[in-house]
Amino acid sequence: MTGGASGAHGAHGRPPTRREKWESYKKSPYFPAVVLLFILAAAAGLFAGSYTYAMANPTPHRIPVAVVEGPRTPYAARFVQGMEKALDASLELHRYPDGAQAEEALDEQKVFAILRSKGKGVAMEVAGASGATVAQLLGETGVKVARTLGVPLTVKDVKPLGEGDPRGLALFYISLAAVIIGFVGAIQLSVHARALNPLERILFTVAYALLGGFAIAAVVDWGLGALDLPFVQSWLILAFTMFTSGMVFTMFNTLIGRWAMIPTWGVMVLLGNPSSGGAVSWPLLPSVLGHVGRWLPPGASVNAQHTAVYYQGHQYVFPYLVLAAWALVSCTVFWVWRHRHPGGRDRVPEHAAAAA
Repeated sequence: MTGGASGAHGAHGRPPTRREKWESYKKSPYFPAVVLLFILAAAAGLFAGSYTYAMANPTPHRIPVAVVEGPRTPYAARFVQGMEKALDASLELHRYPDGAQAEEALDEQKVFAILRSKGKGVAMEVAGASGATVAQLLGETGVKVARTLGVPLTVKDVKPLGEGDPRGLALFYISLAAVIIGFVGAIQLSVHARALNPLERILFTVAYALLGGFAIAAVVDWGLGALDLPFVQSWLILAFTMFTSGMVFTMFNTLIGRWAMIPTWGVMVLLGNPSSGGAVSWPLLPSVLGHVGRWLPPGASVNAQHTAVYYQGHQYVFPYLVLAAWALVSCTVFWVWRHRHPGGRDRVPEHAAAAA
């Protein structure tokens, strides 16, 4: 008996193995805290890198420009060639037989500027609303080329930005607010309203999206006067953006639990916002970002707002389809795998229900 007791005491008192230490460590609060240290450090570097890569040194890659055919001065061809050379052949020329068709292309955002002959020189019509950075680049390059060639040049902004938003950044900021508050709201629901059932969670996401979108639009338009918004349309675009962003987090929270912030931050902030075209127009973004941004919620939101504010009557359905697709996929994944979501009220076990 003594030997048995001594053996048991020895087994109980032996030092834990490495595997046992690791299992114990993973169950402690230190494990997720240490993981978060590295995640936050990586996120900080990636955040700075993604925005710097996209915005610090905007370079033209493909700028669609309309050229009006018909009677042209000898200066016109030389000026176009000079512009192509100065912009490193990044101009994408679209030729139109008359000015009316070129202007229609500008209204539909197929081109960013119009070049045409005027008297003995050349006229350049830019659209600041299509992208302040692109309009500024075209205008400054045109003046330099005209001065070099001795070509008389007239530059006119036919789609100017609002007086309260001279750099064209307000639409980017309101869309950024909708994206970030959208998924932050979903995070707060998961923490402070954990017991919400799936349908209730979706409905509350709709509710804070509608109220939040209204608040953003009201502050920027009525409060600050920075933008003259088509209020209802802009409000609903912001609400749609907030709802989509919130449901994207909810989807990832359903699939991977407490680490859902990582893919949400990656899609919405690290990739989505720099490539949205709000701060730097798509033709000046790195080519991959310029294409990818249109298919992500932040880019779709900026695109929809931009057209609603400055190109009324020429709205495209594409950005709304992008937001709808992300929202539908997110809601579907959440609903199908709702039993995996960490929230919801406790249900009565089946055997207990049967006994009752």
